Amino acid sequence: MNAATSLKTVVGSAASTAPFDLARIRADFPILEITVNGKPLAYLDNAASAQMPQPVLDRLVQYQTREHANIHRAVHYLSETATAAYEGARRKIQRFLNAREEREVIYTRGTTDAINLVMHGYGRAFLGKDDEIIVSQLEHHSNIVPWQMLCQEKGCKLRVIPCDDTGELLLDEYEKLFNAHTKFVAVTHVSNALGTVNPVKAMIATAHRRGVPILVDGAQAAPHLRVDVQDMDCDFYCFSAHKLCGPTGIGILYGKAAYLERMQPYQGGGDMILSVTFEKTTYNALPYKFEAGTPPIAAAIGLGAAVDYISDVGIENIAAWEHQLLRYATEQVGGMRGVRMIGTAKEKAAVLSFNVDGVHPHDVGTILNEEGVAVRTGHHCAQPVMLRFGVPATARASFAFYNTLEEVDQLVTGIRRVQKMFA
Repeated sequence: MNAATSLKTVVGSAASTAPFDLARIRADFPILEITVNGKPLAYLDNAASAQMPQPVLDRLVQYQTREHANIHRAVHYLSETATAAYEGARRKIQRFLNAREEREVIYTRGTTDAINLVMHGYGRAFLGKDDEIIVSQLEHHSNIVPWQMLCQEKGCKLRVIPCDDTGELLLDEYEKLFNAHTKFVAVTHVSNALGTVNPVKAMIATAHRRGVPILVDGAQAAPHLRVDVQDMDCDFYCFSAHKLCGPTGIGILYGKAAYLERMQPYQGGGDMILSVTFEKTTYNALPYKFEAGTPPIAAAIGLGAAVDYISDVGIENIAAWEHQLLRYATEQVGGMRGVRMIGTAKEKAAVLSFNVDGVHPHDVGTILNEEGVAVRTGHHCAQPVMLRFGVPATARASFAFYNTLEEVDQLVTGIRRVQKMFA
């Protein structure tokens, strides 16, 4: 398969339904122009953090240079301008997720913070001794450790959905885990270590038939797939801006208003209150009840700009192009002798995990870096996944819509060099 020919064919096909100009898109990302060790950068670590396009960078600079002030309460021009931009970003995210109400969109520091908010605000209030929480074998540590902490505090039990040798969850086993003690489910939408796309809509329906609320970790899904929380009917959904071409330090928790109203605030302080005396505090209305203190205003506005950019490119276009990248990479890397693919589910999103026989993944990553190829190596904060597949770590190439087939070829060339050096 000729990468250049395939590139033109695929992009031309995408353009027949909606504009998708890869060259123009790449020009929006100045960091892609740098070289590493004299080689063009092939940035294939997007599951860790995606790069920011120029419109997002420009929006951050605009805020810092012409709009910066603390939000809410003040009546001066800068504060009102900053508040309008901050709350305007919330409305953009509401539309992006198709949340029913703007107040269901809570700003957090990221996906991890959002999960911890639900653990503290809902779990600590409504779960108790012998109650059970279902998670999956594919979870990031951020969707395991908070629930373990709750189990240790409250005497709850953690139940685990197993996966098969391809990295797909065993849904029959999932259904068997439910019983009278099941009180919560927390599952990932897309595995960060394997790229498996879980059938979360069906899993949500299974939980709801038993009256059990469910949280979906969407950190790896929101940048790559259409997310419609009303269609999914999830009770909680969370994601991080830095994986969505936005800044670090900001994320989103979507929660159904009925649950958020019942929950206790995760943190106390300014802006999450209506009134305070030494005898009593009355909490603010949603969403502010969960947003204590001065927030990362610039980051929230940057996230709004990132949502605008992703929406302009088109999430369907993004998904289609990334599917082509992943298919090509799977053919090229998966066809190499001495390379083992980890995670071969039928439905995957933008992640290719692999090991090279006889070579530690850290060495693979080091040599690939010499070729200008940026990949992630290690357990990817998903050690139970590594244990399931009998490996200590993997090399992970993860794609974004600004990557090219030529960069996949650069990855393959780098892997061949790894094999030669360790032959």
